Amino acid sequence: MNLIYGSSKSGRLDEAIKDIHGKPDFLILMSSDKKFEEHVEQLEKAFPGVPSIGCVGSSYGKDTCEGGVAVSAFTGVQAVANVIENVSTMPIKYFGRIENDMHSIHAESRNTVLIDLCSGNDAQVLTTINAVIGRQKIQLMGGTSEVPRVSANGVVYSDADAYAFVKNKSGKVGVYKENVYRPMKEGYRFIASHTDRSKYLIGQLNGKPAKRVYMETLGIRESEIPNQTFTNPFGKMIGDDLCIISIKEVIGDGIACFRQVNDSDVLTLLELRDYREILEETTNRIRSDFSKISAVYSVNCVFRFFAFSQNGDWNDYLLSMGRLGSHCGLIGFGEHNNDQFINQTMSCVVFE
Repeated sequence: MNLIYGSSKSGRLDEAIKDIHGKPDFLILMSSDKKFEEHVEQLEKAFPGVPSIGCVGSSYGKDTCEGGVAVSAFTGVQAVANVIENVSTMPIKYFGRIENDMHSIHAESRNTVLIDLCSGNDAQVLTTINAVIGRQKIQLMGGTSEVPRVSANGVVYSDADAYAFVKNKSGKVGVYKENVYRPMKEGYRFIASHTDRSKYLIGQLNGKPAKRVYMETLGIRESEIPNQTFTNPFGKMIGDDLCIISIKEVIGDGIACFRQVNDSDVLTLLELRDYREILEETTNRIRSDFSKISAVYSVNCVFRFFAFSQNGDWNDYLLSMGRLGSHCGLIGFGEHNNDQFINQTMSCVVFE
């Protein structure tokens, strides 16, 4: 298969698609909030009938495109794109639609991935999708739109999840994730309480106001809390897996996050590791699984992008990923990796 990435920092779709020749098999659109509807319509006119999904967000290939428009075009694949609507109230209603699409391309665990772009309520969406694809062991990767709008096959939706089953005609696929954080050496342990699931709010930690506990533990001021998540997000162990929980904002004496926290959840504080060491582990693992790599499509959390950019490491990161094969992706506001909704992480799919 082949993956072609094009972008326009000035927001011109014709410039972004100038290197896409012929009719691709599948398209992913990444656009600005202001021109999203316009770009969705233009892409459908340029490639009528080609399965496509899209969202609002910045993107990257060899460099980064912020506030413009970008398109990733896949050839050598078979794809079907569709949408789950009403994700905040009844995503399970679309169980049959997902199942029909999966069967329509004879999806197989070895060579098929589901790529999705979500407007919100990610955890509920993933539960619904995995109730279908889990039985067939189809892998999944994706992310969250910057604003609550996505597109599928030339139509814009809110309160929705745009998804596509993508089957590699020339080999296998594999989904991976990368976490550059680890629990702090001090081994902090906090029990969450007074949570508000609708606001993703932590009211208290160990029986004390969450804001005060976070500030006192790290020795920071309240104004520093939102940016401190780049260095010290919360973490939650799920089995042997570490789930990162990013901080969004302070609300009263509580802390609102980008991922749901429940009463009695046990949390810790995380710290950054050397990203070069982690990246080497990721790329070595991928190379050990694939003798030949055609392309990699990834979703990197916006907070990873900020953290890497502040440290001057983002372009080096893109260069290293590009050595695997043709590489491009989305800067997301949440990441999906199989059945997990995660924060401050990279999720990617590798095509043989």
